[in-house]
Amino acid sequence: MSATGGTRSITPPEIRAAKGKTPIVCLTAYTTPIARLLDPHCDLVLVGDSVGMVLHGLPSTLGVTLDMMIMHGKAVRRGLEKALMVVDMPFGSYEEGPEQAFRNGARVMAETGCAAIKLEGGESMAETIRFLVARGVPVMAHVGLTPQAVNAFGGYQVQGRGADAERVLRDARAVAEAGAFSVVLEKVPEELAVRITKEIPIPTIGIGASSACDGQVLVVDDVLGMFTDFRPKFVKRYAELAEAADAAVSAYARDVRERRFPGPEHVFGSAPKPVKGGEAA
Repeated sequence: MSATGGTRSITPPEIRAAKGKTPIVCLTAYTTPIARLLDPHCDLVLVGDSVGMVLHGLPSTLGVTLDMMIMHGKAVRRGLEKALMVVDMPFGSYEEGPEQAFRNGARVMAETGCAAIKLEGGESMAETIRFLVARGVPVMAHVGLTPQAVNAFGGYQVQGRGADAERVLRDARAVAEAGAFSVVLEKVPEELAVRITKEIPIPTIGIGASSACDGQVLVVDDVLGMFTDFRPKFVKRYAELAEAADAAVSAYARDVRERRFPGPEHVFGSAPKPVKGGEAA
């Protein structure tokens, strides 16, 4: 998928229309530089509440606030031209009811310039999704493992195994019927992900699900190998930047301690050095 007409952003209806076509490419972003890096390659960029763990060192996503999401959303918006931008609604900002969800979702859209929001939950969130969509707030849903409910699940466990598959399937059907334009399927068995993808009319975006999903999403820091001690089964590392960064910082520290940096080429003389055109350096 690609935007048409120059740098026009991809829209939620275009993502929905991608069902069953070329797989949708999605990654998370939390900063302007990373957003600029992802924009040429991604159809959809998610400002995930995973920012709490990835950038702020929180133990889970539960401590992420609406103000944090808005701050990072603004930063990502400045780095995008083509990709559709979706912002996660953090824990406690929408569960109370449709009115709370609309009030906070409208604020996120107005202040960040995002085109859609994402919220977690299936059947329990169907009424809220319907309410938001009817009022002009496009919604990406999220079922299966929903990290904001990690305490209720008892950990980051695979969802939808055995008899539990019907619950996850009902959740996926419910959010599709409520008007979500796509749904994230997280950490569910491959057989279930394939079944859901076939049965619902909106795109499924897999993370720890199946290549048969209509698209895939990962945390960009996981893809780039920014962590040396976190290697979940569902992540494929396409680089090992943490190792490269460690080597670079180590070399810098060694050069500073041995007075090899800064070198003559990095410092300024007492008199301006003439350069071409009569200017001075």
